Amino acid sequence: MMEYFCAKSTTSGFDTVMTPSVRLQEMIRVIRSARTQGEERGIIQRECADIRAQFRQGDNGERSHSLAKLLYVHMLGYPAHFGQMECVRLIASPRYNEKRMGYLGAMMLLDEKQDASLLITNSIKNDLSHSSQYVQSLALCTLACMGSAEMCRDLASEIERLLRASNSYIKKKATLCAVHIIRKVPELAELFIPSARSLLSEKNHGVLHGAVVLITELCERNPDTLDQFRKAVPELVQIMKGLVTSSYSPEHNVAGISDPFLQVRILRLLRILGHNNDTASDAMNDLLAQVATNTDSSKTAGSAVLYETVLTIMDINSESGLRYEAEQERVLWELNEAAGAIAQHTPHEQRDFYYATVAGAASAFPVMSMSYISMTSLQKIVQTDHNAVQRHRGTIVDCLKDQDTSVKRRALELSLALVSAVNIRSMMKELLIFLSTCPLELRSQTASGIFNAAERYSPSKRWHIDTILHVLTTAGGDVRDETVPNLIQLISTASELHCYTVHKLYRALVKDISQQSLVQVACWCIGEYGDLLLKGECEEIEPVQVSEDDVLEALETVLQSHMSSPATRGFALTATMKLSTRITDNVDRIRSIVSIYGSCIDLELQQRAVEYNALFKKYDHMRAAVLERMPVIDKNSPGHTNGDTSGEVKEPDTSKPKPVEAGLLSEPVSQVCDLLDLLGGTDTPLQPNPAPTSTSTTTSSADLLDLLGGLEPTPVPSVTVYEKNGLSLKMQCDKQTETDITVTLIASNSTQSDITNFTLQAAVPKVSLKMRVRVSYSNQGAVHQDTVQIDSFPSPAWNGQPSISPL
Repeated sequence: MMEYFCAKSTTSGFDTVMTPSVRLQEMIRVIRSARTQGEERGIIQRECADIRAQFRQGDNGERSHSLAKLLYVHMLGYPAHFGQMECVRLIASPRYNEKRMGYLGAMMLLDEKQDASLLITNSIKNDLSHSSQYVQSLALCTLACMGSAEMCRDLASEIERLLRASNSYIKKKATLCAVHIIRKVPELAELFIPSARSLLSEKNHGVLHGAVVLITELCERNPDTLDQFRKAVPELVQIMKGLVTSSYSPEHNVAGISDPFLQVRILRLLRILGHNNDTASDAMNDLLAQVATNTDSSKTAGSAVLYETVLTIMDINSESGLRYEAEQERVLWELNEAAGAIAQHTPHEQRDFYYATVAGAASAFPVMSMSYISMTSLQKIVQTDHNAVQRHRGTIVDCLKDQDTSVKRRALELSLALVSAVNIRSMMKELLIFLSTCPLELRSQTASGIFNAAERYSPSKRWHIDTILHVLTTAGGDVRDETVPNLIQLISTASELHCYTVHKLYRALVKDISQQSLVQVACWCIGEYGDLLLKGECEEIEPVQVSEDDVLEALETVLQSHMSSPATRGFALTATMKLSTRITDNVDRIRSIVSIYGSCIDLELQQRAVEYNALFKKYDHMRAAVLERMPVIDKNSPGHTNGDTSGEVKEPDTSKPKPVEAGLLSEPVSQVCDLLDLLGGTDTPLQPNPAPTSTSTTTSSADLLDLLGGLEPTPVPSVTVYEKNGLSLKMQCDKQTETDITVTLIASNSTQSDITNFTLQAAVPKVSLKMRVRVSYSNQGAVHQDTVQIDSFPSPAWNGQPSISPL
C-alpha cells in the first residue's frame, strides 16, 4: 500500500515530476483492499488529486484513462464534478476512444440542469452527421439519456433525418431518441409521425421494437393521432402473426417464444388502437385467437404474452366474437395456468370464458406471481360483471389458503366483494375460518370486512350478534374502535335476545379476558341485563346457574387484571355499580369495590368511583332511577349522531307562535361584508322593558348536577331584545366558564302572514362584553332591516338587567 503512494510523485525544489498514473484495474484493487472507510477516503483523495493534475497537463494521451478512473470514483459516491469540462473536451476530440469516454462521462456526470450540458450540443450535432455509425450511435445514446428540452428542439430535425437512414443500427437508436424528444417536448410529436409509420416495414426486430414504442408514445401523448395509426393495424397484425407462427430463431427465441418483448409491445399498442373502435377491433380478433392457441404458457415468457392478450381482449370492442370454436377446450386447458383466455362466441360468452380461465389460473398456476396477477384481474372485473365472477367463488375462496400473503390479500378483497344476501352464510363461514389462521397483518382488514358484510346482509339479528362475537373472540385486539359502540347498539335493539346475549357474553368473559373489545361489551351487557343472567332462564341457549358472587368475581377479575385497559376497567366499574340495583345480597360488597377506586391513579376511573360513592351516600334514594337500563338506541333516528354531539333534536311546539321561515336565498356579498360595520360607533344605551322571566321547575333529577355537592341549578332568564312588525327576538344566556358564555337567540313570528328572507347577523368585539345584532326580513311585501346593540347579558352570574339600544 505504501509503495503504491510513494510511486505517485516526487518533489524536488519547486518542480513536481508526475510518474505515470496507475491503471484503472490497479486503482480498483487498492480501493477494495482498504480496511477502513478513512483509508478508502485517503486513497480516493490522492487519486483525485492525480486525476486533476493529469487534466491540467492537457493532451498527454492519458485524459481518457483519467476520466475512466474518475467515473469509477463517481460510482462509489464521491464528488466528481470537476470532470465535467473534461467530458466536453473529450467529446470534441477526433479520437474515437476519447470521444467514447467523453460521451460516457457526459451521460454519468451531466444532466439537463447543468450549463455544461449546453456546451456539447454542437458536438452532438456534428457527430450525428459523422461517417462512422459508432460515433453516430454515441451521440444518439447521449441525447436520449440526458438531452434537455433546448437540446431536443435544436436536434429534432437531425433525429428525424436519421429515422430515414438505411442503416438499421442507426434507426434503432434514433427511434428511441425520438421517444425521449417527444417526452421532453410534446409539441414536436408531429415531426415524427410520417417516419414512425414507415418504420413498421422494417425487418430488423430492434427497429420494429423501437417503432412500436414510438407509435405507442405518440398515441398516448396525442389522441388525435389514433386515427392515423389505426390504418396500420393490418401491418401490426401481420408482424404479430409472423412472430407467433415463425420457426425457431436462436437470435430472438426466449424459452420457446419468438421475441416475447416485441409481442408484448405490439399487444399493448393494439389495445390502445382497438379501444372504442369496432373496425380496428375486428381486424385483430383472429390474431388474438391465434396467439392464445399457439403460445406455450408453461414458461414465464409465454405467460406474459398471454396476459397481455387477455388485457387486449378485455379492452377492445369485439362485435363478431372470436372464432376457432373447435379449439375452445384446448384453449381452456392451455390457459388454465395463465392469466386469461379467449372465448370463441359472442362478446358476452367471450368474457365468461375469460373469467373461468382466470379463476382456474388463480388456483392452479404453480407460480405465486401468476396467481396474484389472476386475482388482480378478477378484482377489476368484479365491479362491472359481478355475476360472472360469482360463479367461480369456490376457486377464489381456495386462494385464501395460499402460502403467499399477497395472494391471500387479493383473495380476501375479492371474497369480500363477492359476499351477497344469497351466499352470506357460506361465505361468512369461510371468512371466519380464514380469520382464525390469517397472518396478523390481515386480521384488521378481515375483521372490518366481516363487520361490513354482516351489517349489510345479515339474515337475522341473532346471526349478526353471533358473527360479531365470533370475530371479537378470535381477533378482539385487531378490530376498530367503533366496533364496541356499534355492537352495543345492535344488542340494545334486539330486546328478544338480551337473555341469550348476556349468557353468551358471560361465558366468553369467564373463559378469556384478553380480548379487550369483547370484555368491554360483556361488561356492558352484564351491567344492563345482569338480572336476566341471574335468573338462569334462557330458551335460546343452555341455561347456566350463575350466582351473584360469580358475577361480581368475574368483574373484579377484569378490574384487577393487568391486561385490562383503563377503558375496560371503566366498563367493569360501571357494570359493578349497575348491578347494585339488580341484586339484593351483595350491595355492601359492591360499595366496597367502588370505594377502593376512589383513590385510583387513573383520573377517569377515580372520577367515576367518587360519583358512584356519592350516589351511595347522598343520593341513595335516586340510585335505582339513575342506574336503570339504558333506553334503546335507534341508529337511524335523527338524534343518533354515532358519536357526534351536534345538538339536540326537539319536537316543534304548535302552541307557541309560528317560527320565522329563514330565507333560502344566498345573501349578496355586500350584505355579508356589512357585518364588519356592526362594531363601528357607539350610542347611548337605552333600557327596554324586560320580558317576563321564564322559570323552570326544579325536579329531583336536577340533583344529578351536584353529585359532589355545593352547586344548585339556577334558572336562566330570557329577555326580549327586539320586537317590531310582529317579529320577536329573545335572548337567553348560559354561563359555561368564568370567561365564556353561550348566547341563544330565538326568533318568533306573531303575525298571521309568513316572514321570509330572514337573516340574522351578530358581531362581538374582543375587547369588551357587548354584541351587535342585525336582522333583515320581508313581511307582507315590505323589507325591514334593524340593528340593536347589547351591552350586558342576562344571567345569574351578572347583576342587573341587560342594556340594549337600537341603532
